[in-house]
Amino acid sequence: MATRKDSKLSSRLVITSMALQDHITRNLLEPGFLLSDPLLPFKSKGPTIHRGKERGIRSNVPLSLGEEREYVLDPAPPPLTLAQRMGLVALPPERLSEDEWALVKARSIQQRESEQPCAICRESFCLQPQVLLSCSHVFHKACLQAFERFSGRKCCPMCRQEPYQTRVIHDAARLFRNQCAARIQAFWRGYLARKWYKNIRRTVCPKDKRLRRQFFEAKLQELSDGFVRRCHTDAEAFLRDIDRSLSSSRRVFRQLERKKHVAEPREDDWERIQSQVTQRGAGDCPICLTALCDPGAAPGSSGFKLHQRGRRSVLLSCSHLFHQVCLDAFEAFVADRSPACPLCRSAYHKKII
Repeated sequence: MATRKDSKLSSRLVITSMALQDHITRNLLEPGFLLSDPLLPFKSKGPTIHRGKERGIRSNVPLSLGEEREYVLDPAPPPLTLAQRMGLVALPPERLSEDEWALVKARSIQQRESEQPCAICRESFCLQPQVLLSCSHVFHKACLQAFERFSGRKCCPMCRQEPYQTRVIHDAARLFRNQCAARIQAFWRGYLARKWYKNIRRTVCPKDKRLRRQFFEAKLQELSDGFVRRCHTDAEAFLRDIDRSLSSSRRVFRQLERKKHVAEPREDDWERIQSQVTQRGAGDCPICLTALCDPGAAPGSSGFKLHQRGRRSVLLSCSHLFHQVCLDAFEAFVADRSPACPLCRSAYHKKII
């Protein structure tokens, strides 16, 4: 009876030791190390093909442009060892479901992990690959892999959680694209605002006196430059034509000035002018349209009465006859010092008759 118990106990010890030895060989030692053939990992091996569906790893097929998928980076867990089945070693943690990953990501977004730089390299994520840990911390994929190789274990650099699961996300890339788009829009709006302001400065006159003067000076310079550019003839010839036109205009004005200064008629000329008026038979004043006075009229006539009332006549050198009062009022009304005749617009000398 004792021998049976001893045999059962020894068999259990043997099974337990084999289970622990198998667990240590599979998990604690390097992958591919076997006690039966220690040199097997160093032997030449052919190219291995990893299948994403069998190992749980995403294949290296490039995504289409603009496609961003989130996927779990950890491979599928290996089958349970004998020690784990017997309860001698704790079971590995179960893989997180999609709902659990959603909660982890929501916690990461609430903590603004993707907006802050990577805790390992202290650089922004930009468009570089980004991984989310099951503890809601975010790192560069390359930085986390380097940290795992350096430490030799899967321990979070921030909270020291061990072990953890990783998932590739693209939140930082989306944030970086939004920031770039906002910056481009800000630069474009600034360019449009500066262009609009320059257009306003060119077209609207400012209220400040100094700026208004500069505005009109620039406008005048612009008009002058445009006139010179559009002038297809020689500038010297153009200026000579302007000088000739000015000289001809001066000659015309001199002739007009000479016509204004008429020589005073002599006594014979006044008699000839008065005979012309008599022959023409001028009876009314062209200004007041009333009868002219006749100094040689008989007493009692209308011409004699007008002469007595002071409505004397004035004879001009241009052979026109007016009332003296009407002509004086006309000369006082006209601003020119040497007024012209109200009828023929010529310079004159006057004589009271």
